[in-house]
Order: sequence, then C-alpha cells, then structure tokens
Amino acid sequence: MLLARDLTFKNEVLPGFEKITRFHCIENNLDIVKILPGEFYVTCSNEIIATVLGSCISVCIRDVVNDVGGMNHFMLPKNKNTEDDAWKYNKIDKAARYGADAMEHLINYILKHGGKRSNFEVKLCGGGQILEKMSDIGKKNIDFIHHYLQTENLPIICEDLGSVYPRKVRYFPMTGKLQIKKLKSLHNDTIIQRENNYQKKLIVAPIAGEIELF
Repeated sequence: MLLARDLTFKNEVLPGFEKITRFHCIENNLDIVKILPGEFYVTCSNEIIATVLGSCISVCIRDVVNDVGGMNHFMLPKNKNTEDDAWKYNKIDKAARYGADAMEHLINYILKHGGKRSNFEVKLCGGGQILEKMSDIGKKNIDFIHHYLQTENLPIICEDLGSVYPRKVRYFPMTGKLQIKKLKSLHNDTIIQRENNYQKKLIVAPIAGEIELF
C-alpha cells in the first residue's frame, strides 16, 4: 500500500478526531486513519480506518442507510479482585467498564451524527492469544463483546476472533468492507509492548463507577 503524508486530505474530520493520525492511501485514493489501543473513530466520509490488534478487540459499526460509521480498539484490564465473568450476571464490573465505555463512545457518536440503531451493521475482529504464557485476555474480551452485543440486541454480521495471531485491520465504513491480515510472524515486539503499556494504563486509570446493562 502506498501512503503519502504530504497530500491534502479530502475528508472533513468530525469534531474530536482532529489529532488522530492520518495518511493518504494512493492505492485506494482514500484517506486512511490509524487508531491505537483505547481510541475510536467515527466518520461520515469515504475513508479507511486501520489498526493492528493482538489481544484487543475492534468493533466496526456502520449505519447502512445514513452513511456514518466507525471503529474502536479496546481491551479489558486484568482484574484480580472481581469475577472474570461478572458481566454475565447483568452487572458490569470495573474491568468490563472499559469495554462498555468503548462501545458507548462509538455507538453514541454514530447516533450523534445521524445514525440509527435499527440500521446498524456490526463486525468484530481481534481477541488473539499472542503470547502462550499470558492469561487469555483475548478470550475474556471476546466473551465480553458477545455478551454486550447480545444484551444490546445488536446482531453480528461477521466476526474474525481468537486464534494465536495478531491482525492488521482495515475497515471501510461507507461500504462495510473489512480487510483482515493475520500476522503469522512478528519481526519485533511492537504490538505486544503497545498492549502491555495500554494494560498498565487501564489498571491505574480512574473509573466512573459500575453500570447496569439494560
């Protein structure tokens, strides 16, 4: 894929996303937006959202009628003080709060910019177990997002979850096209280090409090 930094971007960026890293993809003649762990992005323009996933999950949602959609990138923090599957009992514990926040931000921003839940198309990817010696946080992320979407009555159109490989992801919100490349050989530990740093931030970050699913 050919990228150029010095081209004028064609698309209007929605408020709040001005600092997200952007490039222009010469191959597709589209702007490409790169999100990192803990970030999300929503657009009303024809552009690409990209990320790289290890244990994290990305949820891709678009309104198939009103041309607005986006993607998030999140992970549940390790939580030794509560049950790993606490969300299954209709209450989101402090660990799952981060996954719920990630979903609420994405969904609410799409709704704010003209989306309707009845038109939503949902696609999932990520949740790999990329290190054998790590606890399977990817599986916990998968269990959480399946339960969350079922509770919110948002059907999943397709998913690519689990396995032992990181994923390079590109999502086209205007068409719903989702491209996934499994990275079967890691040349460095960038993905692992990035997720470890993200995990550390989650463990010490303040939480607004528990919420009930409804």
